[in-house]
Amino acid sequence: MTNMHAVVVQQPGDPSVLTYTEVPRPTVKPGWSLVQVKGFGINHSEVFTRQGLSPSVQFPRILGIEAVGVIVETTDSNRLPVDQTVMSFMGEMGRDYDGSYAEYVLLPNEQLHPVTTVLSWAELAAIPETGYTAFGALTGLRLQANDQLLIRGGTSGVGVMATKLAHALEPSVRVTSTTRRAEKTAQLKAIGADDVISGELSKTARFDKILDLIGPKTAKDSLQHLNIGGIVSSTGQLGGQWTFDDFEPIMDIPNNRYLTSFYSGDVDTDLLQDLLALIEAKHVDVKPARVFKLDEVAQAHELLESHHSFGKLVVVI
Repeated sequence: MTNMHAVVVQQPGDPSVLTYTEVPRPTVKPGWSLVQVKGFGINHSEVFTRQGLSPSVQFPRILGIEAVGVIVETTDSNRLPVDQTVMSFMGEMGRDYDGSYAEYVLLPNEQLHPVTTVLSWAELAAIPETGYTAFGALTGLRLQANDQLLIRGGTSGVGVMATKLAHALEPSVRVTSTTRRAEKTAQLKAIGADDVISGELSKTARFDKILDLIGPKTAKDSLQHLNIGGIVSSTGQLGGQWTFDDFEPIMDIPNNRYLTSFYSGDVDTDLLQDLLALIEAKHVDVKPARVFKLDEVAQAHELLESHHSFGKLVVVI
């Protein structure tokens, strides 16, 4: 049996449990195809799983909820021929079965999305979960000319990507981004934020559209900062809260304002290709904040947890 390098978690814990080692390369089975992993992003949900906070996950496990790479063995030669560039993310990858922290990953065919792109592997690895979430949420916000857009959680990977994509989608949008750290103001402006708020929102602040990446912890407050006809997209849970507490739609959604969300687990291959086309046509800078090697995954987790990171961290193999 052929071996491969992978990062395995034997039991939950701090980043030191991410062990770079050799394991058997997966064997293809009906309905699944083998991908040579070229890169993947590091995600907060993988930190939660590593810490043992995903109750359905059993260890040992190879983490990783997203991957970009090429098909090396296929069970669907029409849609997924050998050498086809693919993206995959979400589903139960890295949870119910081994994920992308490896040189090869075996994935269900329905979770593999063939794409055409001229982007580098590092750029492509920064896109799947982060870019698709940002793009899908912004599409749901129905951006219009001269909209005032607020991004809560602007220094996160999705927040950074959303800032860049917002101007690509509608150049006249004015983007205000939030951060808990004033020292990140210059970085946010460098990637396209027109205004930055490093403290609490003023009670009188109003916006046409709000992308709330903090999630249920702040979404009710975000609704109070909408102009008439405005939309909040509560997409993400950076605030560590998964559900609304005592949410009463009639009282908590002001008249003629709207609440929506975007679930990146429902992947539309056409929408994904539209995202890549937008990035390439508008020359959107999707270079990751930092690139690691496979044996440096633990260091990537440490940086993500330190809150000193800005933008997307990726691993390129």
